[in-house]
Amino acid sequence: MSLRLTRRSALFASGAAALPATAWARSAANDDAGLAEAIDAYVKAAMAAWPDQPALGVAVVKDGETVLARGYGVREMGRPGLADENTLFAIASNSKSVTAAALAILVDEGKVKWDEPVKTYLPGFTLSDPYIGEHITVRDTLSHRAGFGLGAGDLLFWPNSNRSRAEVLARVPFVPIEDGFRANYHYCNLMFVVAGAVLEAVSGMTWEAFVQTRIFDRLGMGQSVPMASLADPAKSALPHARIGPPLRYQGPMTKISDSIVGIWDWDSAAAAGGICASAADWARWMILRLNMGALPSGERLFTEARATEMWRPNIIVSGTPGPTAELPGRAIASTYAMGHQVQDYRGERIVSHGGGSPGGNSFTVMIPGRKAGVSVFSNAEENFLLRTLRSGLVDIIMGKQGFDWIADSKALEAKGIEDSLKAAAEIDAKQAAGAPPPVPLSAFVGTWRDPWYGDITIEARDVTLWLRFTHNPALQGELEAYDGNTLRTRFPDKREEDAFFTFEIVDGKPVRATVKGVSPDIDFSYDYQNLRLTKV
Repeated sequence: MSLRLTRRSALFASGAAALPATAWARSAANDDAGLAEAIDAYVKAAMAAWPDQPALGVAVVKDGETVLARGYGVREMGRPGLADENTLFAIASNSKSVTAAALAILVDEGKVKWDEPVKTYLPGFTLSDPYIGEHITVRDTLSHRAGFGLGAGDLLFWPNSNRSRAEVLARVPFVPIEDGFRANYHYCNLMFVVAGAVLEAVSGMTWEAFVQTRIFDRLGMGQSVPMASLADPAKSALPHARIGPPLRYQGPMTKISDSIVGIWDWDSAAAAGGICASAADWARWMILRLNMGALPSGERLFTEARATEMWRPNIIVSGTPGPTAELPGRAIASTYAMGHQVQDYRGERIVSHGGGSPGGNSFTVMIPGRKAGVSVFSNAEENFLLRTLRSGLVDIIMGKQGFDWIADSKALEAKGIEDSLKAAAEIDAKQAAGAPPPVPLSAFVGTWRDPWYGDITIEARDVTLWLRFTHNPALQGELEAYDGNTLRTRFPDKREEDAFFTFEIVDGKPVRATVKGVSPDIDFSYDYQNLRLTKV
């Protein structure tokens, strides 16, 4: 099995080959100026290794102070507008820590209890497994342990959906659950949407109003906005990506939208990933978290008890024998708390989260024992650049030496590209040799319904079929023969991922269908595999 690091997982892979010691860790002085200089030099070196990256926003904090908050590159490829410390980036799932903190404020006020069932605050709430729906708590919604599969239900809001927040919430009870309650870790955006609904029900405010007034305003985060629809394109790092050919994440780098919201409209799921932030503002956020909820004035946003509890592990993500000479960053235990991942790294505890949106990646890493943290926001899907920065910058802060993360990530990237190109050729070859459909194409025409997603329609257009996901406008295009009873889409919007539809034929008629992504590199939020379609 070949190593393939997808757009999000690349941020968290810690394997490295043994390579010569770098100069970066050695050059980082103990003083803030020396640290800022070392960070700046490393970022510039990494960007030189990935010259297609348009912009980065970088923040480093230590001992309650911002050591560095800086923009690098340009907000849009080929245009002169430079990124700076106030440039907005989509930070995606880094938003989850803000949702957890917002609920912590309500816990301090006695309005919410972590271990109270969700149905206490959302009467009538249930899930497709009634037992879990009865017993799932607020803590569970923030901990990825409800039993849903990876990314389950994400098609309710990814890619850009026309559903409102209330409509997303109304579909939650129908999304399938594949594992036991609190049995294993499965990353789940959907339960953070539920957590946001709890906040709204208890506070009487929208999630975005609460975050703006109770968190951003108090912290002085004057540039950041809780939802991408509020991000001014003139102040934003515009999203870029490789959209083929032959597959998504291959081909030349290109701008994919004239605004963040044009490709990343998560207003309906803002509690899971809606925030757009600047490096300067996010430095304030890291300082708050490292100060365990204390503001610079000495006032508190939330108590130390809540801060401690939000970083207490709730579910094991993975466990290994630990670091080796070849894998110096491998954690003995990686866990998820509430809105943050908590693990060991080079013998110290780190608290972290990543974020992936179309056209951008980001990460936050805090080292509580050093009262230090670093975040990087990007406006392109250069996965391995972010991997390089995540490990390399943390190593600089820790004063570690011995690995060239740039060279290591470049090697992994080259292997991934080789595997992806091979997979693309195999996909095309199988279609060229594929058997014809067992029934006329006209037999597939009609409405196909899934219990949680809703309707997908297939209609005849000239001599072809046209498939349309009714709630995701970008997911529509030709449906063509692939191999026997499996057809495949050809979405004209190449920013999106195509899908295989495999139909069950009964008495010469298609009656049911399952779906999966075409590309082996597909982002998990295209949760096609959770669809169970029946012809209406």
